[in-house]
Amino acid sequence: MSAMGNPTNIFWHECPVVKTERQKLIDQQGCVVWITGLSGSGKSTLACSLNRELHSRGKLSYVLDGDNVRHGLNKNLGFSPEDRSENIRRVGEVAKLFADAGLICIASLISPYRKDRDACRAMLTDDNFIEVFMNMPLEVCEGRDPKGLYKLARAGKIRGTAGFTGIDDPYEPPLSCEIKIEQINGICPTPCDMAGQVVSYLDENGFLHA
Repeated sequence: MSAMGNPTNIFWHECPVVKTERQKLIDQQGCVVWITGLSGSGKSTLACSLNRELHSRGKLSYVLDGDNVRHGLNKNLGFSPEDRSENIRRVGEVAKLFADAGLICIASLISPYRKDRDACRAMLTDDNFIEVFMNMPLEVCEGRDPKGLYKLARAGKIRGTAGFTGIDDPYEPPLSCEIKIEQINGICPTPCDMAGQVVSYLDENGFLHA
């Protein structure tokens, strides 16, 4: 996925402290909770609520927010398909490191292309990559429009080598995600309920204990 090529003359050095020892130290299992969905679907809201709920349970987690990483790690990337793929690849590599450290890493990004999300899954074992799909209708997301981006896109003011996801650039929903967050009888779940759904999955699958 990287356009930088494959470096040579580098070697992997094993650390004497392994992942299972780190997990035992903090009594949890490292994993990546990858939250994907349209802009305005509630990804960041869920990420923050989940982070707070895990903290209240004494579990160590960290949020990698799509906008936040573009202020530093990925500030040199734009929104072309190639840059979007590289953006996801870098976040996937960082998330993998957090998971290896024993943390519950919460990655919250639109991540519109299925192949990029699948590539991040392939970096870990399937059991340690939990894909959460914010399955909210476009009209709901556009109605929220917390950043005013849909309004700009509809007015043709967001231009570049790629369009705006959901308007003039596609979003490819997961084909087989672990968790799906969606409306019930036309009502969106509360942040607490969304976080509870993810925490229940983590608990039932043994991630909240070493």
